[in-house]
Amino acid sequence: QILLAKATSDRDKAAYNHQLGWIYDDMGDYSQALSYYEKSLNTYKKILPPNDIGLAWPYNNIGNVYDNMGEYSKALSSHERALEIRKIALPPNHLDLATSYNNIGLVYYNMGEYSKALASYERSLEIRKIALPPNHPDLAASYNNIGLVYYNMGEYSKALSSHERSLEIRKIGLPPNHPGLASSYNNIGLVYDNMGEYSKALSYYEKALQIKKIALPPAHPSTARTERNIELLKKKM
Repeated sequence: QILLAKATSDRDKAAYNHQLGWIYDDMGDYSQALSYYEKSLNTYKKILPPNDIGLAWPYNNIGNVYDNMGEYSKALSSHERALEIRKIALPPNHLDLATSYNNIGLVYYNMGEYSKALASYERSLEIRKIALPPNHPDLAASYNNIGLVYYNMGEYSKALSSHERSLEIRKIGLPPNHPGLASSYNNIGLVYDNMGEYSKALSYYEKALQIKKIALPPAHPSTARTERNIELLKKKM
């Protein structure tokens, strides 16, 4: 009876620290977030079996923090541990597995290891296609991520195809002036720009800019970037 009370109290402590970690993470205070996530993980490790699904989210969130801090090998190690646990504890097409593959893809992308990023992103997309309705925003995010990888690999026609698929889904699932649509238009513009198809690029940049002016606060850096892209593009035309 006493042991049960202790475990419950430890579980509450772990959950509380995890919540604090999440708050600091959201504020961009990564060292504080890391400290609380690690406290939470250490408590969970004491009270849970080694591959309990309850350990997956602390590892996942620690991985995200390390990724944001640019500590990619540590990020990879945490995400791989989360994936390992999820593979043992969950059915093969569970969405948490898709999250792990997506996060591993993001770390590889940030490291410039594009073929590894692509493999992880594609595995994530495969699961999402099975587990989600056809026009779910997470599918759009997957196609967008794959498009960014192809863009950085210089495979522009594949990048275009992925970004167009992402845009298609976002047009169905999002309101007409949502920043997600602006992001898609901007990414398609970047691909056309790099392909030397400047009039198409301009058309997409302008669509992105139009939405950003409505959806974002005045003088937002993202709006300024698109204005700069248009300015540079017009010099090339």
